Amino acid sequence: MAATDPLGALVRSRGLRLTAPRRRVLGVLARGEHLTPEVLTHLVGRDGGAELPPSTIYRTLQSLEDVGIVTHTHLDHGPPTYHLARPHGHLHLVCRSCKAVLEVEVQRADPLVAALRQETGFRADPTHMAIHGHCASCSASEGDR
Repeated sequence: MAATDPLGALVRSRGLRLTAPRRRVLGVLARGEHLTPEVLTHLVGRDGGAELPPSTIYRTLQSLEDVGIVTHTHLDHGPPTYHLARPHGHLHLVCRSCKAVLEVEVQRADPLVAALRQETGFRADPTHMAIHGHCASCSASEGDR
């Protein structure tokens, strides 16, 4: 990640130094995948740099999440998955059959969020969860469930 890279500038603009671990973690997350810390540790270890212990990966993820550069969600009952944050968030749709993860704009949940707030006073954050079901391809091949 070059010094003029937008992610590097973002890290510095949020008051953090662009350390080697942060640079390497962001380099992997910039691919756009949703990764568990374990998978992220493995991928960072394959970049040719010195091995980073899992504790460093976790601390790096936490510091980047604290300033809003990285976010996590729970796609299933396993460990959280991390990815770069977007300015407006998104919803995660997880196919129970093929395990594909689709992303849709968070505004799709506005009617549900508004109804929950009106009925219960609860302020829901739908970006932290995943909605499970079947993608279009699996629905077509398995018949509508």
